[in-house]
Amino acid sequence: MSGALLHNLLLFGRILRLLGLHVDPGSMIDLVTALQFVEIGRRSDFYFAARGLLVQRREDIPRFDEAFEFFWRSRGRELTSLDLRALGEQRRFKRPKFSPAPLREVSATEGEGKPSDRPPIIEATLTYSDREVLRQKDFGDLSAEELSAVQRLIAEIVWRVRDRRTRRLRPGHGRLLDLRRTLRRNLKYGGEIFRWAEREPKIKPRPLVIIADVSGSMERYTRLLLLFTYGLAKALEQKVEAFVFSTRLTRITHQLKERDLDRALREVARAVPDWSGGTRIGDALRSFNFDWGRRVLGHGALTLVISDGWDRGDVEVLGTEIARLQRNSRRLIWLNPLLGSPEYEPLTRGIQAALPYIDDFLPVHNLASLEDLAEYLANISERRPERGAGASPRNFRRARTSA
Repeated sequence: MSGALLHNLLLFGRILRLLGLHVDPGSMIDLVTALQFVEIGRRSDFYFAARGLLVQRREDIPRFDEAFEFFWRSRGRELTSLDLRALGEQRRFKRPKFSPAPLREVSATEGEGKPSDRPPIIEATLTYSDREVLRQKDFGDLSAEELSAVQRLIAEIVWRVRDRRTRRLRPGHGRLLDLRRTLRRNLKYGGEIFRWAEREPKIKPRPLVIIADVSGSMERYTRLLLLFTYGLAKALEQKVEAFVFSTRLTRITHQLKERDLDRALREVARAVPDWSGGTRIGDALRSFNFDWGRRVLGHGALTLVISDGWDRGDVEVLGTEIARLQRNSRRLIWLNPLLGSPEYEPLTRGIQAALPYIDDFLPVHNLASLEDLAEYLANISERRPERGAGASPRNFRRARTSA
């Protein structure tokens, strides 16, 4: 393969990544290998080979087609715009000319003084925060351009909660004998036991309950955390119940079932009367415990509380209700966006009252913390956590270090 074609393939892969497609080095290597067996002069063969190896999701096909059309098929040096909002704005670039004939190497001195005789190369200034920088940047410090890119990266996170083993049994390869099935299976052998039937525990999805703070102190993080909640509800097969609170509790499970993200967020904003108001965590948890607890906390549900812990309500009410919530949950996980700061200490009244009853105290301030949370939920222990002393300051520091 000529160096010019290889260079253009790498540029094309870069454009696809900027458009939000998941194109990794392995996919590009596979494409380069495949093109050794594809007749590049036939555009259809080249197109389908590239699409088959570089597109992983059906919804990315229109963006791939647009990029392919502009990058490879159009001739000339005219400018075009692709929707590169991952960079924060639209970038303009010049398209290289794709010739059906095999491309040849272009020397450094060839065509000097005759720029029109050389295939145009992409000319663009790509000044943007790369993926790793965005992973580590605090949600509260993102610019409008970076916020758009992070939203797309959050949508790519794969969410899975470890299933639970129930007390019911099903046919399988377990340690328990199924005598009834064993007898039925061996009747045709005259009652002699030749094959033993076994049973194993049934596996079911573990329910998930999310209670998120949308008060004024959480305003910097609210949109992205709602996006995270929407992604969880869409990705998981098990039932996900979602609530938000400021001075009162509002159930938003129905609103998050909308297929369109922007419409779902508008419906949530319309349903919440106290958006960005004060914070009464204890009163909100009391409403949840008495109005919704019995309905949604069965079958070993995990509970995620998302809040910075700033509270204007009665601390004693908060302590009582968080204790009740812990008793009714298989595991109570508190996600705090302030926990990502090295200087953070749990000194607010709300956190002080809640810490003894929190099983896991984890940060949720940037993309990396969400990825860590996804891994944690996928591998969460089946055993109920030891309780009594609760999340002491020692356990808090251990949780922050491990996160």
